[in-house]
Amino acid sequence: MKKKLPSHGQMSEAFLTAAFLSASGGLQDAYTYLTRGSVFANAQTGNIVLLSESLFAKNWHTALRYLVPLLSFALGVAAAEMIRHFCRKMTAGWADRQRQCVRRTRRFHRFFEGRLHWRQLVLMLEVLLLFFVGFLPESLNLPANALVSFSCAMQVQAFRKVNGYSFASTMCIGNIRSGVESLCACRITHNRQDFSKALHYFGIIFFFALGAGAGSRLILVLGLRAIWVSCLLLLAGFILMLIP
Repeated sequence: MKKKLPSHGQMSEAFLTAAFLSASGGLQDAYTYLTRGSVFANAQTGNIVLLSESLFAKNWHTALRYLVPLLSFALGVAAAEMIRHFCRKMTAGWADRQRQCVRRTRRFHRFFEGRLHWRQLVLMLEVLLLFFVGFLPESLNLPANALVSFSCAMQVQAFRKVNGYSFASTMCIGNIRSGVESLCACRITHNRQDFSKALHYFGIIFFFALGAGAGSRLILVLGLRAIWVSCLLLLAGFILMLIP
C-alpha cells in the first residue's frame, strides 16, 4: 500500500506568509497610534473605549476621531467578503468557459488557476490603500486612519488560518489566549501537536511585536511614509502565495 504524501496546504495559510502579514499588522498599529493622533488601526476595542470616554465627556470632535476608523473597520470586513464572493463567481465562470476557449487561452487559465487567489486581490488593494496613505499630511489624519483601518479589516477577514489553526494577523488577544490554552493542553496531555500549535501562536505574536517595534523606529526616519514598509511586507506575502 502506497503512503500518502503530506499536503502542504495553501501558501495563504503558511506560517511564513502569516509572519509577514503579522509584522505588517504590528507596523500599521504603531504607525496610526504614533503618527496619526493616537488612534489604533487594528485594536478596535481600544478605539471603542476611547470613543465611549469621549462621548461621556461630550468631546464630540475627539469621539469622531475614534468612530471613523471603527466604522471603516466594519466596512473593510464587508469589502473582503464581497471580494471573496465576486472572485468565486468569476472562478466558476472560468470553469464553464474553458471548454470554448482556444488552446492559448486554456494555457493562460491553467497557469493562473491555483496561483491567483482572492486573498491576493485583497493584499494588492491593501497595498494600494496604504501606499496612498503615505502621501496624506497630518491635517488629513482622519481619512488616513480610516483607510488603514479599512485595509486592516480586509486582511484580518481574508487571512484567518495559519497551518490550519485559526489566528488573527492584525491583533494579539485571541492569539495569546489560543497560545496559552495550547501550552496548557500540552502540559496535561504531553501531545506534541498542542506544543506545535502553541509555538505557531507565540511566533505570530512575536512577529506582530517585531513589526510594531520596527515601525516605531522607522517612523523616526521616514515619518508618515513609514507605512510604505508595511506595503513591502504585504507584497512579500503576495509573492509567497504565488508558490504552488
